[in-house]
Amino acid sequence: MDTLSYKTVSANKENADKKWLLIDAEGQSLGRLASVVAGLIRGKHKPNFTPHADCGDYVIVINAEKVTLSGNKWDDKKYIRHTGYPGGQRVRTAREVLERKPADLVEKSVKGMLPKNRLGRELFRNLYVVVGSEHKHGAQKPEKFELNK
Repeated sequence: MDTLSYKTVSANKENADKKWLLIDAEGQSLGRLASVVAGLIRGKHKPNFTPHADCGDYVIVINAEKVTLSGNKWDDKKYIRHTGYPGGQRVRTAREVLERKPADLVEKSVKGMLPKNRLGRELFRNLYVVVGSEHKHGAQKPEKFELNK
């Protein structure tokens, strides 16, 4: 038996087959949408998934303002940030974040599901969240990805 014929092939930036995917967030639960998007960006759905390389796809999320949250999460879920000054902690509810910047809801939830290192920051650049149904990536010919299959 020739053992060299069983070499493990690792994907890297050069040989990763990256696609453009389009996801409609209308009526989707925020957490379930974010976990699917994070997996697509990471490349976990591909047979040549490599944990230390950017081998995932580019994902465009449209209609970000139409995501849903269950229960009382619109008022109970808090987004906390700090200005860096003493007493500078600022808190916003999910409803306030949606009114101010709807794309931030999806971006923050996806970013929280990516690795907390250089690779995670690099992968986050492959996400494009758009308010409304019009996006500027038509030249890439994104494929529509159905979440509820």
